[in-house]
Amino acid sequence: MKGLIWGIGAIVLVLSCGEHTGKQKPVANDPYEDSLMQLARNTFRRLPTIAESKTNSLTPEKIRLGKVLFFDTRLSKTGTQSCNSCHNLQTYGVDNLPSSVGDAGGKGDRNSPTVFNAALQNMQFWDGRAADVEEQAGMPILNSAEMAIPHEGFLINRLSSIKLYQDLFQAAFPGEKKPVTYKNLEKAIGAFERTLLTPSRFDSYMEGDTRALTTEEKSGLRLFVESGCSSCHNGVGIGGSMMQKFGLVTDYRTLTMGPMADEGRKQVTHREQDKDIFKVPQLRSVAGTFPYFHDGSIADLDSAVKIMGKAQLNRNLSSEQARQITAFLNSLSGQIDPAKIAMPAELEKK
Repeated sequence: MKGLIWGIGAIVLVLSCGEHTGKQKPVANDPYEDSLMQLARNTFRRLPTIAESKTNSLTPEKIRLGKVLFFDTRLSKTGTQSCNSCHNLQTYGVDNLPSSVGDAGGKGDRNSPTVFNAALQNMQFWDGRAADVEEQAGMPILNSAEMAIPHEGFLINRLSSIKLYQDLFQAAFPGEKKPVTYKNLEKAIGAFERTLLTPSRFDSYMEGDTRALTTEEKSGLRLFVESGCSSCHNGVGIGGSMMQKFGLVTDYRTLTMGPMADEGRKQVTHREQDKDIFKVPQLRSVAGTFPYFHDGSIADLDSAVKIMGKAQLNRNLSSEQARQITAFLNSLSGQIDPAKIAMPAELEKK
């Protein structure tokens, strides 16, 4: 289940280096603060409480079913992998591997992005081949290198024989004569993922709390926008809403030293103009979603920032500039209810 782009105990997913110190005081009518706040609000959007869908109503029963499905290894052919295997909710929604291990033990060909806030994006996968999280949810299950289910009917027959799923699907899709369907599976997993949002200190800042960000983070925010990073990384997800060529200025491979084969969206459309076109990753919780880029070639966020500055903007960012931008990116790490990401009780008895 395939950025520049986020647990145990109270699981507050905020890096200590970016924590609010509480030492700053709001300054009334400060022109600098006012202009920065306006800049931020013109470029980004606050996180909603839930990622609504016009075609998939969110009910407690559907979300519950989706969570159980998300954690269940029976959604892979030999029972070794779940959605959570690659998108571990205890580790920022990723597995922190360059590419994930599939059902048969092989490796995928792209880095698995975080599932947190993914539902806010207007496309899914690095090549944008899925429109939403519902469509995305069903694809890795049938991918031979990932969860390796041979066909939809194989999995539906498996789930239909399990009393737990008979009850959960019926509750989630009342009135349907045969509710255990592949389409309903996609809707349920999508419904659960639409609840995986991570409000951060940056959202508090956007709401008007000038103390929510440190001085360095504010400097990084201004630099991020004024350097041009936000021309692609904008909106509610700080990215995730457009396709762009990776390497506008120079071939990214000379900077990342990663694999040469992946040509991005061209592999979907077979059009030469789509070579090296990838979805712009959303940057919420990016501090915890290493390694970076579609090939997982860069482990360090400062290095990733410098590479993007050169490859996309033809800017040689200094170490200080990269550090400031990284400080801002740290403020995008959010928090989530621990109960939401814990193993479902239904599967503990499996």
